[in-house]
Amino acid sequence: MAEQTGKQTEETNFDVVFIGAGPGGYVGAIRAAQLGLKTAVVEKEKTLGGTCLNVGCIPSKALLDSSEHFAMAQKDLSEHGVVLEQVALDLKKMMGRKDKIVADLTGGIDYLFKKNKVTRFFGNGHLKGPSEVEVETSEKKKISLKAKNIVLATGSVPNELPQLPFDGKTVISSTEALALSQVPKHLIVVGGGYIGLEMGSVWLRLGAKVTVIEYAEHICGGMDRQTSKKLQQILKKQGMEFVLGAEVLGVEFKAQGSRQGDTKEAQVLFKNRADGKQASLAGDVVLVAAGRRPFFEGLGLENVKIQQDAKGFVKVNEHYETSQPHVYAIGDLIPGPMLAHKAEEEGVAVAEILAGLPGHVNYDTLPGVIYTWPEVASVGKTEEQLKEEGTPYKVGSFPFSPNGRARAMGFTEGQAKILAHKDSDRVLGVHIVGPRASDMLAEAVMAMEFAASSEDIARSFHAHPTLSEVLREAALAVDGRARQF
Repeated sequence: MAEQTGKQTEETNFDVVFIGAGPGGYVGAIRAAQLGLKTAVVEKEKTLGGTCLNVGCIPSKALLDSSEHFAMAQKDLSEHGVVLEQVALDLKKMMGRKDKIVADLTGGIDYLFKKNKVTRFFGNGHLKGPSEVEVETSEKKKISLKAKNIVLATGSVPNELPQLPFDGKTVISSTEALALSQVPKHLIVVGGGYIGLEMGSVWLRLGAKVTVIEYAEHICGGMDRQTSKKLQQILKKQGMEFVLGAEVLGVEFKAQGSRQGDTKEAQVLFKNRADGKQASLAGDVVLVAAGRRPFFEGLGLENVKIQQDAKGFVKVNEHYETSQPHVYAIGDLIPGPMLAHKAEEEGVAVAEILAGLPGHVNYDTLPGVIYTWPEVASVGKTEEQLKEEGTPYKVGSFPFSPNGRARAMGFTEGQAKILAHKDSDRVLGVHIVGPRASDMLAEAVMAMEFAASSEDIARSFHAHPTLSEVLREAALAVDGRARQF
């Protein structure tokens, strides 16, 4: 039987069935139900929200905020005249707070399903055909759902490197990094992207030595190079260490403690890609944060002959329809950044398309954020991309150091950078590294959505004193008009 947020129902015929209740699945399902479509969601986990809510975006931000408070209490509050005699870490309580936030939010999705009459099925969803989903429950019972349309929204899982297989204790993924029972002495992070830097920041603030090993010569992959360089400088000043341009070869273990096998020390072997020289690092925990891959296990793609590209992503058309008519795919299953808000917008777009509306996602204004401290937030083109395309552009940048609000807060590192078309002045990209950059970026996303110019931002009111004034000064700087300090 299906469970509709606590109520039993025999209904098995639907206009649309979403497989997966992550950001794309649950948001898309709610929108579909609001538009009058009879909607069901199949989710194998007991809690809703997918990776993002349960073991990703939300718990990581909870720990990031908690660890920021701990670091402030240790180092920064004294500058504000707040003197604490003793600062101690209660890691168990910190983890409990994180878990409660997750529980509250997953319960909220359950409420929204009930409110919008979305039927939820517990179990593994399996494609039996282009209009049939078989649900296998935890009791091994099988339920057949008939659907006019099916939306695949099963998300992604951490990449496991062959030379660094997960053991869940010493070599771990981001999932285990969110629930460590004690602070590592030396956390080695393999991968200098969003996840690695965020989780590295958490444990660095809580007292671990953190070393990031990155294959590329710079961190943060395709981020604007000037911005990523600035972030690395700041993180290095905080104590995070970096080994760049290095290829990890494998890991060796040796027992630690009074008894053989009490704990394991990991020796991570790597080589410098430039000269081939090999070296190693010893640590008690190795976090492998080398990206994520689409999750298809048990989904039954072969039963409906859904085409995938060379990287394993599902091929879809402009309406997110796969090679099988009436079967759609969104989120981490299809090409593009693996971001929760991307999946959400795609879920809404598919729901609107199925309801006969013009669903659409503007990927040119897709924002990306790294929640280190300070934060990094970007939208649009990078300077490197504009050069490669041959697009004529102008640059305006402004630091946080002269900003009154940043000085009052005591966080002045970083800058805002605006890239605008040389001829039309249309904003092409915005890159911010600084305090609360994630919140500041919304203005830039909205500006780009409406094809604003840098002058539009420069001439708009920005309350004083606010951090957003840094963005306005960067817009003024595009034409050399920023105030000089």
